Amino acid sequence: MRKTILFLSVLCIAVGSCTKEKTDYEAGIDTEITDHHVFKEVHTIASNGYKISVEALNGTFYKGYNEIRVRITHEQTGVNANATSVTFRPVLTHANGDATSCPSQYNLVREPDGNYFSGYSVFTDQSGTEKNWKLHISFTVAGMTHTIRHPILIKPQTNQNLNMTTFTGNDGEQYIIALVAPQNPKAGENELVAGVYRYIKPPNTPSEGFPDAIKFSYSKVDGFTLLLDPRMPEPSMGNHSSPNNKDLTQEADGLYHGIVNYTMTGNWTLNLILLDQHGKVIKGTVVPADFTPGVAGVKSELHIDILF
Repeated sequence: MRKTILFLSVLCIAVGSCTKEKTDYEAGIDTEITDHHVFKEVHTIASNGYKISVEALNGTFYKGYNEIRVRITHEQTGVNANATSVTFRPVLTHANGDATSCPSQYNLVREPDGNYFSGYSVFTDQSGTEKNWKLHISFTVAGMTHTIRHPILIKPQTNQNLNMTTFTGNDGEQYIIALVAPQNPKAGENELVAGVYRYIKPPNTPSEGFPDAIKFSYSKVDGFTLLLDPRMPEPSMGNHSSPNNKDLTQEADGLYHGIVNYTMTGNWTLNLILLDQHGKVIKGTVVPADFTPGVAGVKSELHIDILF
């Protein structure tokens, strides 16, 4: 009985301190998050009599997952050019000349109405004074292929609910996990969507052209599972979890879908364990289930922090 009273006293102190401690990140929580559903032009490029319009949600490229649309029209008339294919390859070049790319859909999908091509890009870094992104696009009209290069600006992701992480798995492969949704979580159950990607190591044989499709390739990871254990890691919260969460599995869109239950606003950590098709751990560790008021919560070696 005495132990029960002591536990409840500690719990009350921890919960009571929540309000006080929450002021440390209250400003972040109070920042208004706008759901972006409207595609706007990010860049307009004129080339060989054609206008190439590159669009994204809110008209901005952010570090992390971005939905992409590309429209090809005649520059003078604005009429659809009836392009038959569009390729999309972002390349990041550092001051020392090293170049890398990021997960993205190389062959964009022509939508049924034929007015635009769609895809995605997971920009792994923001633009900076010693690193710059350039977009390489090719498109085919009337059997003739045109290739263009254009600098693009990648801004930092201010919405922590769309954070990402890069890591090397236990299999030695390079992986990227990027949160796609929800943009603006609510207290309660939310559909959690993430993209999981792997870098394709280039073969030793050289290839021609730039950007080198072999050197800069990533692929979607198929058939894996993301085990999910969300926690509130603040010392005042005791690293507590929540009920009714659902691990992430891949669906028809190629993305991984699950359920995360945020019982209240604040700092949350999405503790993850990535399993391959055979249940082998690629990355991640089990988080202790202990309630630890006054102590910062233990995190999985694979995790993404969010705030809402």
